[in-house]
Amino acid sequence: MNKGEKYVAYVGTYTLAKSIGIYVYDIDSKNGKLSEKQVVPISNASDITISKDKKFLYSIEDEGVASFAINPDGTLKQLNSASINGMRGDTLVVDSKNRFLFVGGYHDGKITVLRLNSDGTVGDVCFSIFHQGLSQGFGEKHRSSAKVTTLNFTPDEKFICAVDLGLNQIKVYRIDYETGKLSLDDIVRPEIGAGCRTIKFSSDGKFAYVLGGYSNRLEVYKYDLKNNEPVFERIQEIDVMPKAHGDSASCNIVLDSNETHIAVSVDGLNGVCFLERNKETGMVSQKFETLSSGDFPKSLAILPGDEFVSVLNHDTDEIRSFEINYKDGFLLQKSAPIKISKPNCILTMKLD
Repeated sequence: MNKGEKYVAYVGTYTLAKSIGIYVYDIDSKNGKLSEKQVVPISNASDITISKDKKFLYSIEDEGVASFAINPDGTLKQLNSASINGMRGDTLVVDSKNRFLFVGGYHDGKITVLRLNSDGTVGDVCFSIFHQGLSQGFGEKHRSSAKVTTLNFTPDEKFICAVDLGLNQIKVYRIDYETGKLSLDDIVRPEIGAGCRTIKFSSDGKFAYVLGGYSNRLEVYKYDLKNNEPVFERIQEIDVMPKAHGDSASCNIVLDSNETHIAVSVDGLNGVCFLERNKETGMVSQKFETLSSGDFPKSLAILPGDEFVSVLNHDTDEIRSFEINYKDGFLLQKSAPIKISKPNCILTMKLD
């Protein structure tokens, strides 16, 4: 991070209580502080995504999805809303050339593809597919139907990975960028009972990290494209915590900018676990765990500069930012918590 660079954070919230929608904050990376600069009304923005060119932000809403233009100062201007022709979504991503918006549904296990217009607005649905089946790996306590919790592209963007918590599978779909149609190409199967929740790729495209929500384990995969086919090779499974904490459930993961550390938010523990990552081998090792001083840390972001982490404590209605002490293994809160009702997701962005 260079001196003078400016960053903003976008926080999506559930609006069933006191929240209004998406909150925009200026980031003081030196002190780890967030300062509110705008609140954008929108219903239940459970997930948000930013286009690669940083011109547009897209959000889940009760009505389907909404598009926003990103102003030079990071504030948002709503462009339009579009229906996904079904139950509200839970996760969404946009391809790097702004051709399609992909939406995954937790409540119905559906993936919906919508065409994007050149002005950033969302067009009509061009494809949809439902996941089907019952998970057989959790026992009666966790058995459930299809629930898509995360969508993420493979590094080559030829495929999209649909993480299904209910089925405990990652379905890998080939993308037809002419029509928006998806065709199933492969299925990655995490360990039985893992309850896979999310997948993140390293920036070099060589490794994938899959978080087990029920198992509280991180699975590491080598990723490659061979003969135009995706290849996932599992090379490691590791607990995110040194020991179990009751009914803990891992929620989300984030890599720092150097990709030498991975932070995991964990419900039940109500804390954050840090793991150290070897960039050459992709393998990880436990570093330390620490409390987040609130309930249900649903998501988190390592702020630019990698010195602070902001944690969204969903059930105690707050964002807490902590300085990270990697050497001694603890977090130090240096600013007052930000009161915000039901924060659910957070993204940071550098302003040009």
